[in-house]
Amino acid sequence: MRDQLIPAIIAFVLVSTLSPLFIALLRKLKLLQPIRKELPSNHQIKKGTPLMFGIILFIGIIVSLFFSPTPLMFFLVITYILFSFIGFLDDFWKASRQDPGGVSSKTKLIFQFLFTGTLLFYLMNALGIDTTIGIYQNFSIDLPMYLYLIVITLFVVGSANAINFTDGLDGLLGVVAIPTYFFFFMISDSSEVKLFCLVMIGCLLGFLIYNIFPARAFMGDTGSLAIGGSLSFLAVIEKVEILIPLLFFIYFAEQLSVILQVASFKSSGKRIFRMTPIHYHYGLKYGWGETTIVTAFGFVSWICTFICFAYWKFVLYP
Repeated sequence: MRDQLIPAIIAFVLVSTLSPLFIALLRKLKLLQPIRKELPSNHQIKKGTPLMFGIILFIGIIVSLFFSPTPLMFFLVITYILFSFIGFLDDFWKASRQDPGGVSSKTKLIFQFLFTGTLLFYLMNALGIDTTIGIYQNFSIDLPMYLYLIVITLFVVGSANAINFTDGLDGLLGVVAIPTYFFFFMISDSSEVKLFCLVMIGCLLGFLIYNIFPARAFMGDTGSLAIGGSLSFLAVIEKVEILIPLLFFIYFAEQLSVILQVASFKSSGKRIFRMTPIHYHYGLKYGWGETTIVTAFGFVSWICTFICFAYWKFVLYP
């Protein structure tokens, strides 16, 4: 535990100390958040807040690699960098052109599928991840390699985007992602995974000092897609794919709300929610403040984490 805790503390101190300097740099470079016109009035006042603050989380991968320069850690770091690169392209487009639309969804998906397929192929061939999906105890489904690659690629890309949807309120993704990283820290037998997860928790805690309501800077896709990619691949590495619907419950709820809203509006002209992703709905319909929504979603994420841990410990791998 101490071997992972010290790097995590170092990451927390570095992020919390260097963040004000980085936020000032983002302002100087005019890398600021444009706001979609359809968002509520309390979001319109956030226009001009520094964007791409998620770059500060790169401190975590540097610290992780410094303390554990192993093949698995290199894989985790490269995964984080590749997904962050996609988010960076989107954020830079938004900030430099003041275009809230960003890079096209098609372009981002092409990159995501390309990177995910390549990473999965390496994971299976170089690091020996098998094609089984555990259900409970000694029962698992062994998929043909091609089918496993298709299923898991869709899962990783879908999950990464679902996690990206969650980054919509001040502090929301950070608060929800910490329990998810903690789950992988608890279940893993790999020192590299434990180190990476605890360091990321340290980074997010330092990040949240400046990102909780009212946020002084926004994570942007640079951070949210990177978190999405790393968490999705951690599920594959730890062979807990069966737990993902519950472990990623908040993320999938955010994504599903968008899908249902679009489907309903196209088919009937009616909206199910006041606005999606669903975190906006709670504010508009029930009058919840951002802090209340973030606290509630974070609490649900912790509950899902401990339920998944119980299933993992007593049912999946007793």
